[in-house]
Amino acid sequence: MRKEPIFDVAQLAHVEMYSPKPDETLWFFKELLGMEESHREGQSVYLRAYEDFYHHTLKITEAKEAGLGHVAWRATSQQALERRVSAIKETGLGKGWFEGEVGQGAAYQFTTPDGHNMELLWEVDYYKAPPELRTPLLNRPQKKPTRGVPVRRLDHVNLMNSEMKPNVDFMLNTLGFNLREHIQLKDGNDVAAWMSVSPLVHDIAMMGDPLGGMGRMHHICYWYGYPQHLMDISDLFVENGIKIEAGPGKHGVTQAYFLYVIEPGGNRVELFGDAGYLIFDPDWKPITWREEDLEKAIIWYGSQLPQEFFQYGTPIIGDKKTAPIG
Repeated sequence: MRKEPIFDVAQLAHVEMYSPKPDETLWFFKELLGMEESHREGQSVYLRAYEDFYHHTLKITEAKEAGLGHVAWRATSQQALERRVSAIKETGLGKGWFEGEVGQGAAYQFTTPDGHNMELLWEVDYYKAPPELRTPLLNRPQKKPTRGVPVRRLDHVNLMNSEMKPNVDFMLNTLGFNLREHIQLKDGNDVAAWMSVSPLVHDIAMMGDPLGGMGRMHHICYWYGYPQHLMDISDLFVENGIKIEAGPGKHGVTQAYFLYVIEPGGNRVELFGDAGYLIFDPDWKPITWREEDLEKAIIWYGSQLPQEFFQYGTPIIGDKKTAPIG
């Protein structure tokens, strides 16, 4: 009998990203990707894309090295939040409540088994556009920006793991995520998994870390909706000294058009040209890609990913001190 699904986590709310070059990182997201600044406080700047309804979806915080600050998930209700907090506490991975964040109410902080910082919340502040950014389109929170090639919304986050199974199991069994696609080796172990709580193919992806690191981030992703925008932003990247790591191309897994770049602070950023496909089937059977399928799973159309793609993450470890280049 199929396990009763858990519907307590609704969506990816925001991601905090560390940068040793905050001014350059901010320039990348604001001037090239057209994101709006919502607030500044201390060493942090809060940003959002023009179709993000919440106060922010990205928090950039100055730090000594690039990497993940935390990933925030929104619950489906206050009661759902309390149920998941109880489940998290049972795993021993809970850290406690925090109420001092801008743009949201109380959040329960915890980690994955691999040490990625996360939080779960219910109350959020919705973005209110100033007069100059108000749009006659009542179902859009602000005007479409006229700078760069503006992204539309936060899509997903990809985290690297020293061990796949305990981290995937935690997302599935404790938080209620659904496994959508995964890559399985001949020994039966997964090297990558794509999971979601929404109709998206993934709100979060997890992949094995060949360098054995713990708690590292592979990338954050924002969505365009049109593959042509990947060509348009590529022009701006080349002309403004941003090295393209891979793409534009198309993945077999998720079927989405992609572009990978390294922002000035050292973090990898993916841009989606479309959403791939959506899943509405409540009895979805996970797609299993095996070793013999890897070529088409990783790249369905476009150039191959460089070897650094599978090793580079933030914080940087070992001798991987240089960001990959296109």
